[in-house]
Amino acid sequence: MLLITKLLLAHLIGDFLLQPKKWVKEKEKRKLKSPKLYIHAGIHLVLLFLIVWDLSVWPLLLTIGILHLVIDGIKLFFQKKETKRQWFFIDQLLHITSIVIAYLVFTGQTISMEDIFTENALLLVTCLLFLTQPVSIIMKAIFSKWNIEKLTKGNESLKDAGKYIGILERILVFIFIITNHWEAVGFLITAKSVFRFGDLKESKHRKLTEYILIGTLISFGIAIVTGILFTVLI
Repeated sequence: MLLITKLLLAHLIGDFLLQPKKWVKEKEKRKLKSPKLYIHAGIHLVLLFLIVWDLSVWPLLLTIGILHLVIDGIKLFFQKKETKRQWFFIDQLLHITSIVIAYLVFTGQTISMEDIFTENALLLVTCLLFLTQPVSIIMKAIFSKWNIEKLTKGNESLKDAGKYIGILERILVFIFIITNHWEAVGFLITAKSVFRFGDLKESKHRKLTEYILIGTLISFGIAIVTGILFTVLI
């Protein structure tokens, strides 16, 4: 476990801390012809040897370094201006996957499906998934009796921002509950109230205020009940 942690640490340092923005821009412009691409891969390889500090696993480290170069090259070759965001996540997923697979192959370690898909793990995943899109749809159904678009007219926000904020706050509340940090739930409610105070004060709209309060209470309430049920069931 220590070895794979070191491998992931080297990746994070090399990809996010030791890669200047101008290098990224030059790589995107010159693609496979950019010297920065190969310097970046070389830095990754050096970091792997320095952080792991064990020459007996040099085939593993060399393989990860080469795979990093290949993955970055694939990203630069296929990435377009309009797909940069998607390729960022694809790139990181490929890097992490390659590190894990190389680690398993060279160390002879195995991952048992029974160890991953335990009863508690499946219950945790089920609860987390429930608190995302399903709860958003439930809340949308609850508020369908009111004309929400009319209430929020003139208070435009980022597209789908409210939905993602709701998902994040429910997941945070759930985590606080299952880790027995109820005080953090109160802090989160307070923080949201502070940020929302300006909107409510400026709008002077009672219906909008009621909509926000009801939405917040339902969202937090569902997350709290889900967290309590999880702790009881495990």
